[in-house]
Amino acid sequence: MYYISRNYKSLFNAAGKAKTDCEFSLNNIGFKNLGFEQSSIPSSAIGTGKNFFGITKALIRLPFKSIICTQYPNNKFRRYITFFSKLKGCKIITIVHDVRVLKGRVKDVEKELSKIISSNVIVVHNESMKTWFLEQGTNIPIVVLGVFDYVAKNKPLQNQEVFIKDKYEIAYAGGFGNGKNSYLFDLDCLDNSKFKLKLYGVGFNPNKRKVKEEQSVIFYQGAFPSDQIAYKIEADFGLVWDGVSTVSCSGSLGEYLKYNNPHKTSLYLLCGLPIIVWDKAAIAQFVLVNKLGIVVSDLKDLNSILKDLSESEYREMKSNVLKVQEKVKKGWFVETAVRKALEVL
Repeated sequence: MYYISRNYKSLFNAAGKAKTDCEFSLNNIGFKNLGFEQSSIPSSAIGTGKNFFGITKALIRLPFKSIICTQYPNNKFRRYITFFSKLKGCKIITIVHDVRVLKGRVKDVEKELSKIISSNVIVVHNESMKTWFLEQGTNIPIVVLGVFDYVAKNKPLQNQEVFIKDKYEIAYAGGFGNGKNSYLFDLDCLDNSKFKLKLYGVGFNPNKRKVKEEQSVIFYQGAFPSDQIAYKIEADFGLVWDGVSTVSCSGSLGEYLKYNNPHKTSLYLLCGLPIIVWDKAAIAQFVLVNKLGIVVSDLKDLNSILKDLSESEYREMKSNVLKVQEKVKKGWFVETAVRKALEVL
């Protein structure tokens, strides 16, 4: 059983963290890396060159009729990998991280599908994403992940308090450049007596505030590498919400929430934080079934929901989160999904 490691250029990038965590789980199961060692070279040109030669080396070394686990997207090299893997009679497992058609990045459904389902089995985020693949006529086995992992050597210990507060601290981790997540500034204009927001990520612009800073409930905490941020976030909840509006998750990013598992969900769980999530997000079902937090249709209702939250309800959420925290920390979800994929093969 094999995989091909690659260069992941940004230490601040959640997508890179998700893929390196998958490699961690594959190693635990007994997969071996045939390519160059995992790296984080920031230069796109050098990183692409390293990936090409590493993949070529791996495909030459790949034994006939073996099993290879791939991750999608894989930039320019997806067809290269699958073509030579099939030429050698190998079985292909694909862990799907992003579906660009659903994200609004590309429009040709058939073209993207052909790249993904050139596999023997695929691992997708959740039941909503699985349903979408089935609706497109996918006829290979599909394994559902549940939630991505957020692997860490040490468990974050800074969020252990379990009691009702006059004002809850809500963490949001993400990017803020080019108008992204502009809805966050609207929270200053809503009823917000029960919460304040702590933002983590790159691109924050304080000039976009809609009230004076001293009147704001928004507090910028800085940006940290993906392997350090879990030890920096201090809060009572983590917010999963995308788009440009507080009324619902709108726009292409908001629509994508109906299908994907945002990696920030896994980060919050590793931090020991219950989740606040849009009720139509695909990950909301995972939160509800496992009693890991609060689902809300409109952020204007968040203040009243927090007012009515009892200590026993919060304690139960926190207890359930700590159980899942251990799993995401160790790479349990990807490991379990890949084991199921192996059984299908």
